[in-house]
Amino acid sequence: MLRSVLKLKPFEFICNQTRAAAASNCQRKIGMTVDRVYLRNDANSQDLHINFRYTNAELNIDRDFNFCRKLDEKLEGALTRIRGNIEKQFNKKLKKVKRKSPAEVREPLPETVTDGSGELIVEFRRSNDKLEDLTFAEILNNNSANLTLHILDKTYNVVLNQPWIVNLVLPTCIMAGFAVYPSKLEMKYTDKAFCKAEWFKGKMPPSGNVQHANWSKCGEGFFYETSNEDVGHLLKFVLTPGNAAGNVGPAVEHISKNEVQAGPGQCPFETRHLFTQTRLQDDSFRVVSYNILADLYADSDYSRSYLFPYCPAYALKVEYRKQLYIKELLGYNADIICLQEVDKKIFEYDLKPVLEDQNFKGIIAEKGSCGEGIATFFRTDRFDLLESYSINIGEQLNTLEAFKDLWQKIQSNKKLVERIWNRSTTLQLNLLKMKNERYILVANTHLYFHPDADHIRLLQFGFSMLYLEDIYKKTLQKFNLENEKQLAIVFCGDFNSVPECGIYRLMTERFVDKDFIDWSSNAEEAVQDVSLGQPFAIKSACGTPEYTNYTHLFAACLDYIFYQCDRLEVEQFAPLPTNEELKANTAIPSVVFPSDHVALIADLKFIAK
Repeated sequence: MLRSVLKLKPFEFICNQTRAAAASNCQRKIGMTVDRVYLRNDANSQDLHINFRYTNAELNIDRDFNFCRKLDEKLEGALTRIRGNIEKQFNKKLKKVKRKSPAEVREPLPETVTDGSGELIVEFRRSNDKLEDLTFAEILNNNSANLTLHILDKTYNVVLNQPWIVNLVLPTCIMAGFAVYPSKLEMKYTDKAFCKAEWFKGKMPPSGNVQHANWSKCGEGFFYETSNEDVGHLLKFVLTPGNAAGNVGPAVEHISKNEVQAGPGQCPFETRHLFTQTRLQDDSFRVVSYNILADLYADSDYSRSYLFPYCPAYALKVEYRKQLYIKELLGYNADIICLQEVDKKIFEYDLKPVLEDQNFKGIIAEKGSCGEGIATFFRTDRFDLLESYSINIGEQLNTLEAFKDLWQKIQSNKKLVERIWNRSTTLQLNLLKMKNERYILVANTHLYFHPDADHIRLLQFGFSMLYLEDIYKKTLQKFNLENEKQLAIVFCGDFNSVPECGIYRLMTERFVDKDFIDWSSNAEEAVQDVSLGQPFAIKSACGTPEYTNYTHLFAACLDYIFYQCDRLEVEQFAPLPTNEELKANTAIPSVVFPSDHVALIADLKFIAK
């Protein structure tokens, strides 16, 4: 008999509805509970992904099995597939034990793990009754009570929707002096507050097997602040998922692909942090506006050879740059952050989790289908979000009532209309309410960049101000703000417009006449008989610095934090980097500047009622 050889060991069975839930190259499940079956029945999916791990030390079996079935499939079809795969492993290992070489030889399976027909026992039971002629959907039905799975001679209780880690990945580039966190993290039925997260560091052993490294614990939580002492070490992140109900799921670990590297040294933004060391309170709030340079504009052959040839290729990669601008943003202790050129993936996997950990909420407005857009973050311990608006200016030229009069003045100019229509320029408005009954209407945009498009930008901004004015008036009515001084406007962005152009004049002088030079920046699209006005008292919180954008091809002031100066006053703004700092590596971006723009930081305060 083979009983002396085949001593069956407990193993784990996982039933998932997303293929990514299976352990992948990026992660290793290490915390399976050996007496349970984990079932996941995600809503709105008809796919049933099944993963289980079988281990048997004497036969040297340690393998994960993965299956994808349909919820409406009968059990027998899936169980036959599972049974066949397990049988293959048994035959393979038993042949080695018996030292039989012919591949076609089939070893008999032990009677204790087979049914009367000689087939391996793999079956679901409820209250010890075998389930047959049913679909997975019918046996699950969002209920795992008294449901067990029997494989071989073992019985496992079914647990439904246990906390689960679907995907966990660490970044490929980790530098000393910067925060490290999972670059991808997807969990189900889990609450971060009830998870256990631990960091370990170790050096690659001579054997080259990272699992044999001597690991020492170096931190806890989802974020770990690296130091120079970590240089040359690999990092391991171990995460055990949990939820508020007290349930705990299998732990997962991920080991960094590369060792911690030395950082770039002192960055100019760290000097600026000296002006923002403390958070503001009461009627004061800090605003940051920053074009962080989208990955698709930074890391390409064109960027490396033409736009930013002075910047080392590694420093143009987003894995490098994001470590810099995230550390930079955190050090500003802002209350409101308006960002431009935000990659959707960076928003989801980096900015959102990092800033949410600091009590921020973020909203992104994508710019067409290019994968980047504008994003606004605000502190939830200081503000409540009452309304959020996002429009594509070009697409809504002839649909918004607020645009009607200006649209009628330009619609006959076909080339002009076609050009502005085809732009993906987006405007985002967020109405925030402070805890002290003050309201802030925060606007964020990134206007068209082309050198011959001053007229397009001015029109885009004219439409933006019409929309903002419309929302402003509706806000006063909707929230019964009889005292208008309760509501103030802050307009941030990369306007791609220097102070001498019409946008700055429109904001600070409230009017641009029909003969202004911007209207004729392109002769074929020249704007005729159009003047613009806006009703608000506006100033630039950081003035007009010499540079907010600095490359070897172009350098100028293009970014502003505009504020309503009859409602708000400037307490301070952080000094911008010096010309020497900007030129130290020819231009920016560089190893110490993550973008071709610099951040604007202003402390604003409501004027007494």
